[in-house]
Amino acid sequence: MPLARSPLGLLLLGVLFTFLLYLLLPAAQHGQRSAGSRPDKATRDWWVANATARTGMAAGEAPVFYREVSAGPRGSGTAGPGRPDVLFLHGQAFTSKTWEALGTLALLAGEGYRAVAIDLPGYGDSPLAETVATVQGRVAFLDHVLQELGMQRPVLVSPSMSGRFVLPFLLVQGDRLAGFVSIAPVGTKDYTAEQYQRVQTPTLILYGDRDTRLGSQALQSLRHLPGHRVAVVPDAGHACYLDKPEDFHRALLGFLRQLK
Repeated sequence: MPLARSPLGLLLLGVLFTFLLYLLLPAAQHGQRSAGSRPDKATRDWWVANATARTGMAAGEAPVFYREVSAGPRGSGTAGPGRPDVLFLHGQAFTSKTWEALGTLALLAGEGYRAVAIDLPGYGDSPLAETVATVQGRVAFLDHVLQELGMQRPVLVSPSMSGRFVLPFLLVQGDRLAGFVSIAPVGTKDYTAEQYQRVQTPTLILYGDRDTRLGSQALQSLRHLPGHRVAVVPDAGHACYLDKPEDFHRALLGFLRQLK
C-alpha cells in the first residue's frame, strides 16, 4: 500500500504540515511587526485575556512601586516600532492596580505599547517620601522615575491628584514627553495662560461630562495649551475611566495613534 494512502502515512504528513506551520508562522508575524503595523484583532484580544503585569520597585531616595505589561513576546520591555511608552499615574482613591484591573495595561500592550503604572509616594506599595512635599521635589521625583524605568519620551496619563506631579513637570520639561493625557487633574489653576502657551507637548484633555468641577476647571485652564484636543466621555463622572472604560480606552488609543 502506498505510504500516502495508509493511515500511518497520512499521520506523518499531518505532523510534517503542522511542524512547517510552526516554523513559518512566527517569521511571518515578526515580518508584520517589524514593518510597524498594528497587531491584528486576534493578537490584541489574546493580550487582553492573557497578559499578566510584571511588578517591581524603582530604586532611589524615594523608591517607587510599579507594574507593567510590555508589548512583544514574554514582555520584552520595549514598545512596538513608532509607539511611545505610556506611564500611568493615579488619583487619591486609587493606585497602579486600578489600571491593571481595568484592563488598560493589557489593552495597550496588545496594541504594541509599553504600558507602566506607578504607585505615587505614600500610596499602594510605595513608601512615603518627604522629598515630594515641594513642587521642585515632585518634578525631580518624576524625572527620576522616568530614568529608572528607562522611558525616553513617554506619554504621561494624569488623573486627578497626580496633576500635582505632572503639571509642573509638563511646564519645565514638556519637551521630554511625547504626549500628555489630562484626566481632570488638580492644580490647573495654579499656572497662567502664558505658562501653558509655552508648552508644545501634544495634549489630550479628557473628562467625564458629569464632572462639572475639576473636569470643566481643567478644560478652562488647559485649553491654553497650543497642541491640545478635547474628548468628553458621556454619562461619566470624575473617574470617567471607571464609569465608561470602553469610551475612555477608545479616546486614549485614538490620541496615542496620532502621535508622531
